[in-house]
Amino acid sequence: MGRGYARLNTKTYGGLVCVGNFLRTLTNRQGLQTGSLGDIAHDQGWISDDQLQDRARMFAKIG
Repeated sequence: MGRGYARLNTKTYGGLVCVGNFLRTLTNRQGLQTGSLGDIAHDQGWISDDQLQDRARMFAKIG
């Protein structure tokens, strides 16, 4: 695995707590999302830049 990947242990309750804290830190401090379908679709070339921006504006109203 290269940069930008993390292998996280979810076999125990403590492991799940650590994963939750890690994901919260990514979201709050760096503004990164995990598992963003819009980002994946854009990276794969399935949607255009404009379509990604439209989705971002739509979901900005929710969050």
